[in-house]
Amino acid sequence: MPKRFRNPITKHVRIIRKSLTAIDRSLGRLVALTNGAGRGGSLEPEPRKRQLTLSPERRAQLKLQGSYMGYLKQLKPKAKERVRVLRATKGFRAAIAEAKRVLGAA
Repeated sequence: MPKRFRNPITKHVRIIRKSLTAIDRSLGRLVALTNGAGRGGSLEPEPRKRQLTLSPERRAQLKLQGSYMGYLKQLKPKAKERVRVLRATKGFRAAIAEAKRVLGAA
């Protein structure tokens, strides 16, 4: 009886294919046994989070607020209080300008 595979590469590919098929079969059985236990017991997809939509005006406000907070972190307590009062009276832009001025002088 002649050998079925003369090329050693073909033989190795066939062995690998058999192994992968066995692994796939075993994983399928494992999933069936666990019945989705790793996902909280439910096979339903997670509810999607609501998409946050920001208007350009609100996005600009948030950017100003973030800039203000970033500068405020760097200030010493007395300067912080001065900048906070300025923000309450004249707004974020004036407060940011004052914080920049104070930090530039320091």
